[in-house]
Amino acid sequence: MRRFVTLLILLLSSIPFGVSISGCSHTLAPTYCNGGDSGMTTNDVASITMQPVVTGISLNYAEMGQINTPAATNCKGSSASVMSYTYATTDMTTADVQPTTGKLCAGTWNRNTGGGIADYTYCNATNKSGIAYVTASADGVTSNPIPIFVHPVVTSIVFGNASTNCTTDPATNCCPLTTGTVVTAPAYNPNSCISQGSTAQIISRVYAGTTNITCNTGHLSYTAQGATSTTSISPVLSIDQNGVATANLPGSVLVSANISNAASAAGYFSTCPPASIILTAPNATSTGTAADPVVVNENNTQSLVATVLDTNGVTLTGLDLEYVSTTPATIPAGTTGAVTPTLAGSAAITAICQPSACNPAPINQVGLFGNGKPVTSNSVNIKTPGTNSTVLYMASTQSQNVEQIDFTTSVVSSPFHLPYVPNSMVLSTDGSTLYLGSSTELMVLSSVNSLSLSRVDTNSPGVVLAVSPDSSYVILTDPVRQTITVENSSGGIVSTYGGVGTHAEFTPDSQTAYITAGNELLVYSGFTGWTNVNLTTPATDVAITVPSVGAFFAGNPTTSRSYCATSVPSTSGGVTIETNSFFPSADITTGSNPNPIATTDRIAATKDGLHILGVTASTTNPTLSDLRVTLPTQPNTSPATPQACPLAGTLGFPYKLSTTTLNSVTATAITGVIPASDSSVAFVTYTGTGGVLPAYSPVASGLGTTKNISLSGSATAPIAAVISTDNSTLYVGTSGDNLIHLITPNATSGQWTDNSTLTPSLTSPAGAVVPVNLLAQKPRKTT
Repeated sequence: MRRFVTLLILLLSSIPFGVSISGCSHTLAPTYCNGGDSGMTTNDVASITMQPVVTGISLNYAEMGQINTPAATNCKGSSASVMSYTYATTDMTTADVQPTTGKLCAGTWNRNTGGGIADYTYCNATNKSGIAYVTASADGVTSNPIPIFVHPVVTSIVFGNASTNCTTDPATNCCPLTTGTVVTAPAYNPNSCISQGSTAQIISRVYAGTTNITCNTGHLSYTAQGATSTTSISPVLSIDQNGVATANLPGSVLVSANISNAASAAGYFSTCPPASIILTAPNATSTGTAADPVVVNENNTQSLVATVLDTNGVTLTGLDLEYVSTTPATIPAGTTGAVTPTLAGSAAITAICQPSACNPAPINQVGLFGNGKPVTSNSVNIKTPGTNSTVLYMASTQSQNVEQIDFTTSVVSSPFHLPYVPNSMVLSTDGSTLYLGSSTELMVLSSVNSLSLSRVDTNSPGVVLAVSPDSSYVILTDPVRQTITVENSSGGIVSTYGGVGTHAEFTPDSQTAYITAGNELLVYSGFTGWTNVNLTTPATDVAITVPSVGAFFAGNPTTSRSYCATSVPSTSGGVTIETNSFFPSADITTGSNPNPIATTDRIAATKDGLHILGVTASTTNPTLSDLRVTLPTQPNTSPATPQACPLAGTLGFPYKLSTTTLNSVTATAITGVIPASDSSVAFVTYTGTGGVLPAYSPVASGLGTTKNISLSGSATAPIAAVISTDNSTLYVGTSGDNLIHLITPNATSGQWTDNSTLTPSLTSPAGAVVPVNLLAQKPRKTT
């Protein structure tokens, strides 16, 4: 064993030393920036950059701040590693800096104060205004200098016009060092708007108390309402670091300015609103007027194009327009303006710039330059030829039963028994739901196929007044509790107001509902909430104009309201504030051509936008009034085109009145005015006697023609009616015989006649047959 150990020692000692250390170490050769073998390497720091490079940092007296972490790069522009930075200032009596952390002091840091207080703990104000420059150094390299602006405590920042005397009235247009650069954009005038795509520099003045310190404060940063915390881009405008705003979309926004952590609601900025929206149907051979509608077959698509001009005549793009149809069940309007009819019928399509999605404004700026107000296009009339089948729903305020008949099979369903006798019935536009009111609860029936009870709501007794065109909202009124309630389709309460409603109608975009409530007129808007108008005489019914720029209200006299608020400007602190009256009167009662007096009990609008038709039973024989309405026109259009919100002139709706007596009718009440969707005819229903159904065919000028359609059998009066969406059949519930009469036009002459009858099986709780006075219909394919 001893020999073996001795041999091993001799063997190891004989290995050369160089071999014994081979492979234990490997040194990488440095890479030099010049590609040679000497000089700066790519591991060395070549430059240090601090931000913000130009605009710097603004601090109030004694305010503390923080330098942003510098960025070090090598000679190749790549990030370089730095263990630590050393910070320095050019004037520690103006702006001092903690050498190792970059913490700033608008004054001088405490140093060597003793008493256990660490250095750089508190900032001593020197009340010295000025600029000091701070740099960061590492590895022998010094950064760019950052200006530190020190000034008295900022108390306010105010928008305004550009200064014309920078000595006595400095503003940000006087301070290229403050803004960071010389701005070439024109100054923004708060008393005007700029068009889409234009730029303007926001002009501000910064105050410490009453002292203007604008050019001592450094760079202001701006944020527009709607912008996020990380960007100053809002839907209406974008603002760059120099306070130059670019108009993106129409609207007015609140812009806040910030400097030295002193945020201020500095002022408002306005981008010019639409003045006109012209809706056309490209490649169509028709004009799209009521007399010359665009014909679009079922399941074919007709694109509509909206050309929007602002108040400066600049064409606007990218607007969030709403496209709405007067008969969305058969001819819906797509979100981009494409119209694809699903069934036969007629519709008027309009485009709406509706705040707040389009042309928004803060509430106290609504109306300034036209911002915050809706603008509606002309209507394009669409006609889809063909015939539809119909599902007809029949009910009575004297029966607990509901019946339906599907005319594709002509089979009357078995009566569906309701929990309570209904006082009203309204079908949702999508045809999926029947809402029936009662004094005890709201009864909701699914009408997708056969009728079934989907829910009851004991918290919502009363009368169903209306369902929104998008089928999302229901308006009910409770005469006992004297409330009017807007609910969503699932039963959740959206809003409630005091009063007892008689009739209600939604605008086609479902954003606004007009409600008559005796001597009160109520308007519910998703934008403005409830508006209450006290009336001297009761309003009994409502009809929304087409386009939906206002509404007419039945009564003695008939009145109207515009959806364009009247705005009264005032100046507060140099800022123009608008005081608005929403949904003001649109009656023309003075001047050389005031509107004539029209008395109506029930009222309706034709879809062509040319007529408001009303009937009153207050005379010996009912009187029908045809109000031939002239809506406001859009500027810069030829020919003149109806528009939503006139920017100048009257908000009134002038009309010419023609009246006719409905002979052979003795009416105790008018129950409805039912126009066809193609505006060719309107029918009048009533309680009383006469045995005839009045039909009125309006014309463009003067009085139209009236014809009494004789009801067959023992019918004494047409008490309720609904017309099919293809305008081929009017379904009439009658008193006297308690039947449903089908009124249809003659294929040759076009004259409407009583063609056939249906026999419903609606009975009272006592078993007596009762008349049908609640009707609803939905269209469906013929097969």
